[in-house]
Amino acid sequence: PSTGAENGLGEHDKRESFYALWHEAMGDGAFAAWQVFSHCFLGWPLYLMGLASTGRLGADGTMLAEGEILDHFRPTSKMFPRKIQGKIFLSTATVLATLAFLLKLSIVDYGFLPVILWYWQPYTWANFWLVTYTWLQHTDPSVPQYGADEWTFMRGAITTIDRNYGIFCFFHHKIGSTHVAHHLFHEMPFYRADEATAAIKAYLDPMGLYNYDPTPWYKALWRIAKTCHYVEGIEGIQYYKSFEDVPLTKDLKKKAA
Repeated sequence: PSTGAENGLGEHDKRESFYALWHEAMGDGAFAAWQVFSHCFLGWPLYLMGLASTGRLGADGTMLAEGEILDHFRPTSKMFPRKIQGKIFLSTATVLATLAFLLKLSIVDYGFLPVILWYWQPYTWANFWLVTYTWLQHTDPSVPQYGADEWTFMRGAITTIDRNYGIFCFFHHKIGSTHVAHHLFHEMPFYRADEATAAIKAYLDPMGLYNYDPTPWYKALWRIAKTCHYVEGIEGIQYYKSFEDVPLTKDLKKKAA
Protein backbone atom coordinates (compact mmCIF):
# COMPACT_ATOMS: atom_id res chain seq x y z
CA PRO A 1 0.00 0.00 0.00
CA SER A 2 1.04 3.62 -0.46
CA THR A 3 2.23 5.57 2.56
CA GLY A 4 0.87 8.72 4.10
CA ALA A 5 3.85 10.67 2.75
CA GLU A 6 3.21 9.36 -0.76
CA ASN A 7 -0.40 10.50 -0.41
CA GLY A 8 0.50 14.03 0.62
CA LEU A 9 0.79 13.88 4.42
CA GLY A 10 3.69 15.72 6.02
CA GLU A 11 5.02 15.78 9.55
CA HIS A 12 2.42 15.52 12.29
CA ASP A 13 -0.13 14.45 9.64
CA LYS A 14 -0.18 17.89 8.03
CA ARG A 15 -2.03 17.84 4.72
CA GLU A 16 0.39 19.10 2.08
CA SER A 17 -0.54 17.74 -1.34
CA PHE A 18 -2.17 15.06 -3.50
CA TYR A 19 -4.84 12.79 -1.96
CA ALA A 20 -4.55 14.40 1.47
CA LEU A 21 -5.70 17.73 0.05
CA TRP A 22 -8.16 16.10 -2.38
CA HIS A 23 -9.90 14.43 0.55
CA GLU A 24 -10.23 17.70 2.43
CA ALA A 25 -11.56 19.52 -0.63
CA MET A 26 -13.99 16.76 -1.66
CA GLY A 27 -15.28 15.64 1.73
CA ASP A 28 -15.59 12.11 3.10
CA GLY A 29 -18.40 10.81 0.89
CA ALA A 30 -17.22 12.28 -2.41
CA PHE A 31 -13.68 11.07 -1.78
CA ALA A 32 -14.95 7.55 -1.04
CA ALA A 33 -16.93 7.64 -4.30
CA TRP A 34 -13.76 8.71 -6.13
CA GLN A 35 -11.90 5.82 -4.50
CA VAL A 36 -14.49 3.36 -5.80
CA PHE A 37 -14.43 4.84 -9.32
CA SER A 38 -10.65 5.14 -9.56
CA HIS A 39 -10.08 1.62 -8.26
CA CYS A 40 -12.86 -0.24 -10.06
CA PHE A 41 -12.85 1.55 -13.42
CA LEU A 42 -9.37 3.04 -13.80
CA GLY A 43 -7.41 0.69 -11.56
CA TRP A 44 -6.81 -2.17 -13.98
CA PRO A 45 -5.26 -0.17 -16.87
CA LEU A 46 -3.27 1.91 -14.38
CA TYR A 47 -1.97 -1.30 -12.81
CA LEU A 48 -0.95 -2.73 -16.18
CA MET A 49 0.91 0.50 -16.98
CA GLY A 50 2.74 0.29 -13.66
CA LEU A 51 1.14 3.40 -12.22
CA ALA A 52 -0.86 1.83 -9.36
CA SER A 53 -0.51 -1.03 -6.86
CA THR A 54 2.37 -2.88 -8.51
CA GLY A 55 4.53 -3.38 -5.44
CA ARG A 56 7.97 -2.12 -4.47
CA LEU A 57 10.19 -5.10 -5.28
CA GLY A 58 11.31 -6.20 -8.73
CA ALA A 59 11.31 -9.82 -9.90
CA ASP A 60 14.96 -10.03 -8.81
CA GLY A 61 13.99 -9.13 -5.23
CA THR A 62 15.59 -5.68 -5.26
CA MET A 63 13.81 -2.50 -4.18
CA LEU A 64 12.75 -0.21 -6.99
CA ALA A 65 14.65 3.04 -7.40
CA GLU A 66 12.73 6.29 -7.15
CA GLY A 67 10.78 6.85 -10.35
CA GLU A 68 10.96 3.22 -11.49
CA ILE A 69 7.71 1.48 -12.37
CA LEU A 70 6.64 -2.14 -12.76
CA ASP A 71 4.65 -2.12 -15.98
CA HIS A 72 3.41 -5.17 -17.89
CA PHE A 73 4.47 -4.10 -21.38
CA ARG A 74 8.21 -3.42 -21.57
CA PRO A 75 10.31 -6.58 -21.97
CA THR A 76 12.88 -4.93 -19.67
CA SER A 77 10.35 -4.17 -16.92
CA LYS A 78 11.47 -5.38 -13.52
CA MET A 79 8.04 -6.95 -13.15
CA PHE A 80 9.41 -9.98 -15.03
CA PRO A 81 12.55 -12.14 -14.89
CA ARG A 82 14.89 -11.74 -17.85
CA LYS A 83 14.26 -15.25 -19.16
CA ILE A 84 10.75 -14.35 -20.34
CA GLN A 85 11.58 -11.05 -22.05
CA GLY A 86 10.80 -12.58 -25.43
CA LYS A 87 7.32 -13.62 -24.26
CA ILE A 88 6.64 -10.12 -22.92
CA PHE A 89 7.62 -8.67 -26.29
CA LEU A 90 5.18 -10.98 -28.07
CA SER A 91 2.45 -10.18 -25.54
CA THR A 92 2.87 -6.43 -25.99
CA ALA A 93 2.93 -6.80 -29.77
CA THR A 94 -0.40 -8.67 -29.72
CA VAL A 95 -1.92 -6.02 -27.40
CA LEU A 96 -0.92 -3.29 -29.85
CA ALA A 97 -2.27 -5.34 -32.77
CA THR A 98 -5.58 -5.81 -30.95
CA LEU A 99 -5.87 -2.08 -30.25
CA ALA A 100 -5.15 -1.35 -33.91
CA PHE A 101 -7.82 -3.84 -34.98
CA LEU A 102 -10.37 -2.27 -32.61
CA LEU A 103 -9.51 1.14 -34.03
CA LYS A 104 -10.12 -0.20 -37.55
CA LEU A 105 -13.48 -1.64 -36.47
CA SER A 106 -14.39 1.73 -34.95
CA ILE A 107 -13.33 3.95 -37.86
CA VAL A 108 -13.70 1.82 -40.98
CA ASP A 109 -16.17 -0.97 -40.33
CA TYR A 110 -18.85 -0.34 -37.69
CA GLY A 111 -18.32 2.98 -35.90
CA PHE A 112 -17.35 3.76 -32.34
CA LEU A 113 -20.69 3.11 -30.64
CA PRO A 114 -21.02 -0.59 -31.61
CA VAL A 115 -17.40 -1.23 -30.57
CA ILE A 116 -18.00 0.51 -27.26
CA LEU A 117 -21.17 -1.49 -26.62
CA TRP A 118 -19.87 -4.88 -27.76
CA TYR A 119 -16.25 -4.69 -26.65
CA TRP A 120 -15.39 -1.88 -24.23
CA GLN A 121 -18.52 -2.17 -22.10
CA PRO A 122 -18.05 -5.88 -21.24
CA TYR A 123 -14.30 -5.25 -20.94
CA THR A 124 -15.00 -2.54 -18.33
CA TRP A 125 -17.48 -4.78 -16.49
CA ALA A 126 -14.92 -7.60 -16.30
CA ASN A 127 -12.28 -5.15 -15.08
CA PHE A 128 -14.68 -3.85 -12.43
CA TRP A 129 -15.05 -7.29 -10.91
CA LEU A 130 -11.37 -8.15 -11.25
CA VAL A 131 -10.31 -5.09 -9.29
CA THR A 132 -13.23 -5.28 -6.84
CA TYR A 133 -12.30 -8.82 -5.85
CA THR A 134 -8.62 -7.97 -5.57
CA TRP A 135 -9.32 -4.84 -3.52
CA LEU A 136 -11.83 -6.43 -1.15
CA GLN A 137 -9.89 -9.64 -0.58
CA HIS A 138 -6.69 -7.90 0.45
CA THR A 139 -7.87 -4.66 2.05
CA ASP A 140 -9.50 -4.09 5.43
CA PRO A 141 -8.66 -2.04 8.53
CA SER A 142 -8.24 -5.30 10.46
CA VAL A 143 -5.81 -6.96 8.03
CA PRO A 144 -2.07 -6.36 8.59
CA GLN A 145 0.24 -5.24 5.80
CA TYR A 146 3.74 -6.66 6.12
CA GLY A 147 6.98 -4.95 5.22
CA ALA A 148 9.81 -6.93 3.64
CA ASP A 149 11.34 -7.41 7.07
CA GLU A 150 8.21 -9.11 8.44
CA TRP A 151 6.69 -10.85 5.43
CA THR A 152 6.66 -14.63 5.02
CA PHE A 153 4.69 -16.71 2.53
CA MET A 154 2.35 -18.01 5.21
CA ARG A 155 1.75 -14.59 6.71
CA GLY A 156 0.94 -13.21 3.29
CA ALA A 157 -1.24 -16.17 2.38
CA ILE A 158 -3.58 -15.92 5.37
CA THR A 159 -3.91 -12.13 5.36
CA THR A 160 -6.81 -12.24 2.96
CA ILE A 161 -10.54 -12.25 3.60
CA ASP A 162 -13.32 -14.56 2.46
CA ARG A 163 -16.48 -12.58 1.79
CA ASN A 164 -20.04 -13.32 0.71
CA TYR A 165 -20.77 -11.99 -2.78
CA GLY A 166 -24.34 -13.24 -2.98
CA ILE A 167 -25.41 -14.45 -6.41
CA PHE A 168 -22.03 -13.47 -7.86
CA CYS A 169 -20.45 -16.36 -5.95
CA PHE A 170 -22.26 -18.62 -8.44
CA PHE A 171 -21.36 -16.61 -11.54
CA HIS A 172 -17.71 -16.18 -10.53
CA HIS A 173 -17.06 -19.70 -9.23
CA LYS A 174 -16.75 -18.50 -5.60
CA ILE A 175 -13.41 -16.82 -6.14
CA GLY A 176 -14.24 -14.31 -3.40
CA SER A 177 -15.78 -16.62 -0.82
CA THR A 178 -12.89 -19.15 -1.03
CA HIS A 179 -10.01 -16.73 -1.47
CA VAL A 180 -8.01 -17.92 1.53
CA ALA A 181 -7.86 -21.37 -0.04
CA HIS A 182 -6.70 -19.79 -3.31
CA HIS A 183 -3.82 -18.08 -1.49
CA LEU A 184 -2.70 -21.28 0.18
CA PHE A 185 -3.26 -23.67 -2.74
CA HIS A 186 -3.33 -21.60 -5.93
CA GLU A 187 -3.13 -24.64 -8.25
CA MET A 188 -6.18 -26.33 -6.73
CA PRO A 189 -9.25 -26.66 -9.04
CA PHE A 190 -11.99 -24.22 -8.08
CA TYR A 191 -14.59 -26.97 -7.74
CA ARG A 192 -12.74 -28.26 -4.66
CA ALA A 193 -12.49 -24.84 -3.07
CA ASP A 194 -15.54 -25.24 -0.80
CA GLU A 195 -14.15 -28.43 0.72
CA ALA A 196 -10.73 -26.88 1.16
CA THR A 197 -12.20 -23.74 2.73
CA ALA A 198 -14.14 -25.79 5.29
CA ALA A 199 -10.96 -27.65 6.24
CA ILE A 200 -8.88 -24.46 6.35
CA LYS A 201 -11.47 -22.72 8.52
CA ALA A 202 -11.63 -25.67 10.93
CA TYR A 203 -7.86 -25.52 11.35
CA LEU A 204 -7.21 -21.76 11.36
CA ASP A 205 -10.32 -20.36 13.02
CA PRO A 206 -9.58 -21.70 16.55
CA MET A 207 -6.26 -19.84 16.36
CA GLY A 208 -7.93 -16.63 15.18
CA LEU A 209 -6.17 -16.83 11.82
CA TYR A 210 -9.11 -17.32 9.47
CA ASN A 211 -10.60 -14.09 8.13
CA TYR A 212 -14.25 -13.97 7.11
CA ASP A 213 -16.48 -10.93 6.80
CA PRO A 214 -20.23 -11.51 6.29
CA THR A 215 -20.81 -7.86 5.32
CA PRO A 216 -22.47 -7.62 1.88
CA TRP A 217 -19.76 -6.92 -0.68
CA TYR A 218 -21.14 -3.53 -1.75
CA LYS A 219 -21.25 -2.31 1.86
CA ALA A 220 -17.73 -3.62 2.45
CA LEU A 221 -16.59 -1.82 -0.72
CA TRP A 222 -17.93 1.49 0.56
CA ARG A 223 -16.49 0.96 4.04
CA ILE A 224 -13.04 0.22 2.65
CA ALA A 225 -13.23 3.23 0.32
CA LYS A 226 -13.82 5.38 3.42
CA THR A 227 -11.34 3.79 5.83
CA CYS A 228 -8.38 2.28 3.93
CA HIS A 229 -6.35 5.09 2.39
CA TYR A 230 -2.71 4.69 3.44
CA VAL A 231 -0.21 3.09 5.80
CA GLU A 232 2.36 4.93 7.87
CA GLY A 233 5.43 3.20 6.46
CA ILE A 234 6.76 0.24 4.47
CA GLU A 235 8.56 -1.53 7.31
CA GLY A 236 7.29 -3.75 10.08
CA ILE A 237 3.59 -4.51 10.45
CA GLN A 238 1.25 -1.79 9.29
CA TYR A 239 -2.51 -1.30 9.30
CA TYR A 240 -4.56 0.87 6.98
CA LYS A 241 -5.44 4.36 8.15
CA SER A 242 -8.10 6.78 6.94
CA PHE A 243 -7.91 10.42 5.92
CA GLU A 244 -11.14 10.83 7.86
CA ASP A 245 -9.05 10.57 11.05
CA VAL A 246 -6.54 13.22 9.91
CA PRO A 247 -7.24 16.76 11.16
CA LEU A 248 -8.43 19.19 8.51
CA THR A 249 -6.14 22.06 7.60
CA LYS A 250 -8.74 24.65 8.54
CA ASP A 251 -9.14 23.06 11.97
CA LEU A 252 -5.39 23.12 12.55
CA LYS A 253 -5.29 26.80 11.59
CA LYS A 254 -8.10 27.59 14.02
CA LYS A 255 -6.30 25.68 16.74
CA ALA A 256 -3.04 27.50 16.04
CA ALA A 257 -4.83 30.87 16.14
